Amino acid sequence: MSRPAATPLRRYSALLLRYLRPQWQKAALMTVLIISSIGLQLLVPQILRFFIDTAVANGALEVLLRTALLFLGVALVNQLLGAAATYTGADVGWTATNAMRRDLALHCLKLDMSFHTARTPGELIERIDGDVTALSNFFSQFSVQVLGSALLLVGILVMLWLEQPWVGLALTIFTALVLLTLGRLRDVAVPATTEEREAHAKLFGFIEERLAGIDDIRANGAGPYVMQRLVTAMREVFFKGRRAWLKRSSIWLLSMGLFAVGYVLTLGLGVYFFQAGAITLGTAYLFFQYMAMLEAPIEQITQQMQELQKAGAGIGRIDELLSLRSQLADGGTSRLPSGALPVTFDRVGFSYQEQPVLRDISFHLAPGTTLGLLGRTGSGKTTLTRLLFRLYEASSGEIRLGGIPIRELALSDLHRQVGLVTQEVQLFHASLRDNLTFFDQSVPDERILAVLHELGLGAWLAALPQGLDTPLAAGGSGISAGEAQLLAFARVFLKDPGLVILDEPSSRLDPATEARLEQVVSKLLRGRTAIIIAHRLSTVERVDEIIILAEGRMLERGSRAELAARPTSHFYQLRDQAVVTA
Repeated sequence: MSRPAATPLRRYSALLLRYLRPQWQKAALMTVLIISSIGLQLLVPQILRFFIDTAVANGALEVLLRTALLFLGVALVNQLLGAAATYTGADVGWTATNAMRRDLALHCLKLDMSFHTARTPGELIERIDGDVTALSNFFSQFSVQVLGSALLLVGILVMLWLEQPWVGLALTIFTALVLLTLGRLRDVAVPATTEEREAHAKLFGFIEERLAGIDDIRANGAGPYVMQRLVTAMREVFFKGRRAWLKRSSIWLLSMGLFAVGYVLTLGLGVYFFQAGAITLGTAYLFFQYMAMLEAPIEQITQQMQELQKAGAGIGRIDELLSLRSQLADGGTSRLPSGALPVTFDRVGFSYQEQPVLRDISFHLAPGTTLGLLGRTGSGKTTLTRLLFRLYEASSGEIRLGGIPIRELALSDLHRQVGLVTQEVQLFHASLRDNLTFFDQSVPDERILAVLHELGLGAWLAALPQGLDTPLAAGGSGISAGEAQLLAFARVFLKDPGLVILDEPSSRLDPATEARLEQVVSKLLRGRTAIIIAHRLSTVERVDEIIILAEGRMLERGSRAELAARPTSHFYQLRDQAVVTA
């Protein structure tokens, strides 16, 4: 759950202060613009009072015209200053919160696999982007409206005290009561707003998952069921959103009633002092004008209190996300040697949510050996390779890479020395260079070009309009599946790892493209240890050893040639069944 809602303003200030320090010059400019705008706003009622008193006293027309022109000029300059302050505040706010989005995304990427398994991509997008957007909307207005309104509020009360102490005292007490009343209701909507944000996150996660599986939904006739679930999720968003809006609106309704009392008070005081001959008609109007100006900053502060409640809910959810820590300790200092790496599993077991997934797995791969992993879906093949990446921590036993327990390795070094190619290639909306290097600017173009030519992509690269700077679309649209897989292989070549894991990368390709990839795979495996997760028996024809998994246990292990020649082996029977089926 989120942290207590009683400290959103304090937590908000602390959270964004570190993001504002690099922008202190813009913040200083914004402060100057706000103060200048406030000074002009306080001057306008004085000009109007002079105009009214001069008109009542039958003053010269020329004086009235100059006063009117001065009023128009001050009003115009004030509008320009206000627009500039608003623009600067928005720029500061969005720059700060964009940096916060970046840090949140990096934080989530460093969390272990159990975090990502428990959350859908849609939910994470809402947590990283949606919650921060609520903060950026608040901050871009808060800096201008709340800071400016607070200064304007003080300026108005000071001017009233200078004009008439009794009026200044009365409206100061009124303002204090209004702010105290509204302040006590500041956090009334935070819990409801938090529930509203969580309902939105669940809705977006639901939509993202169903869109990803739309083919399966259609094939199984599950459309009505999915629509029913969608209506349930949207109903929850509607009712929780309405409840949060009603609670936030209660502050606005209360402020309207309080200001009705304030106008009556100001009008009564103005009439009393005017009839007593203590003030002029222009001064009476000045009181009323300052009261009207007093309403604006208090209303703006009130509105921002509602936004603060939204921000408070977002801050709580952001705090919750930032407080999460990976279950995988990254305190290792050992470094892996270059070249092919030996792999050892010593009585390794793994359970997920108290359900055993791998049980007592033990084997050793000599450097340069290629291992084929076979087994039905759910047998533990993918989990075994994820343990090698330390996406999960083994529940028991020990895994050694290069003779070093992987817990003693720095995660950065481990990930650098283990390469992975999967069936689905993830491409980003970025240049070809950034897609290949994962935005690592230290990789020279010469090395990238050499790898692409080695993989037979030289002609394809030459046809691109901007070469390595050519932007690729997210998801790989615009290039073929074979080209996308070759780019995935290029990523591994650039890393030059000592261990390569292939998760049947050619299973979705046509025979011609698959034959082309076979040549690339041969180059990739040369001089490296490899583990190939096989879904088809033809894939393991190149491997040295075979392991067959069943229900998380090692059913069979041996050299491919030996198992293929022994009629009693499970691998032999699988090959025999495949021949009969064909």
